[in-house]
Amino acid sequence: MMPPAPAAVRNQDDLRDFIHLALCRKENLLEHHFPMTELELKRNGQHCGSQFILHGPRSVKLSAVWDRKLNEILLYDALGRRFNRIRLPNLITVA
Repeated sequence: MMPPAPAAVRNQDDLRDFIHLALCRKENLLEHHFPMTELELKRNGQHCGSQFILHGPRSVKLSAVWDRKLNEILLYDALGRRFNRIRLPNLITVA
């Protein structure tokens, strides 16, 4: 049910696409019909990750957090429950 090939995620654009697809597939949403916002997360003034929020129909929101240090993605459903943790094998280049 998850998008294939976390190994294909190598940069910020790949990360966005991977997360968008994963969240859409969780709720069987059409991939190109719902927008996703991104927030930069900082710790002590340094970029430490990103939060992604998929805005689905009827005010449904799914989210994901990418932890830069651990290089992993935590995926959350519309009720805020974590449904998956994905470790990325490649370091993400941040622009």
